[in-house]
Amino acid sequence: MLKGKTALVTGSTSGIGLGIAKALATQGANIVLNGFGDVEGPKAEIAALGVKVAYHGADMSKPAEIEDMMKFAAAEFGQVDILVNNAGIQHVARIENFPVEKWDAILAINLSSAFHATRLALPAMQATGWGRIINVASVHGLVGSPEKSAYVAAKHGIVGLTKVTALENATSGVTCNAICPGWVLTPLVQKQIDAKAAAGGISNQQASEHLLREKEPSLQFTTPEELGALAVFFCSPAGNNVRGVAWNMDGGWAAQ
Repeated sequence: MLKGKTALVTGSTSGIGLGIAKALATQGANIVLNGFGDVEGPKAEIAALGVKVAYHGADMSKPAEIEDMMKFAAAEFGQVDILVNNAGIQHVARIENFPVEKWDAILAINLSSAFHATRLALPAMQATGWGRIINVASVHGLVGSPEKSAYVAAKHGIVGLTKVTALENATSGVTCNAICPGWVLTPLVQKQIDAKAAAGGISNQQASEHLLREKEPSLQFTTPEELGALAVFFCSPAGNNVRGVAWNMDGGWAAQ
């Protein structure tokens, strides 16, 4: 379905981003990966799906590096047809104790990076009359939780950016939508489980159950594969008139 298209997925060397990149590659899209940590493993996984894959290590807190990444993607594959803004970090603390540098970093990586990548991707999409921008928000783009002020603010901002991007391109072939997962067992969430287990003197399995029970009525994690399937739907002909939505895959979290 996506053969000949190019997808750039930020924060895609593991977790949600890699799951979405693999799902798009399965549909034939060439992939530009971005992120830290192991690079060769994810590149090999994508290449095994029969598509071309490239990598750019842009620091998503730095607009100049984001611009370089977008130029790199265009030089490698012609243009970015599908942009998935997924890069994100987290820090947990009460507002009065929240480190200012952590606030600035979370807003830069979780929100501003999506703006910069979007503004740079749109002209080529508009010129060709087709494009898909998928912003990975969070259920925290719809509801709040204590001690996550920066993350919640950034993810609410992503949902707002999604709506405006969709409206500004509403009569074109360029769509923009957000995915709002609940708990996904990524390295980021695993750190929270480890901390909960250590603090409570309980097993990781018990800590996982406690984490889910607090928020997610389904009592199960959403998987990167499920999120990838939703991204593929947004890119399909069936998604042509899905515009500006914040689609939660949260096991009923926001329904409460």
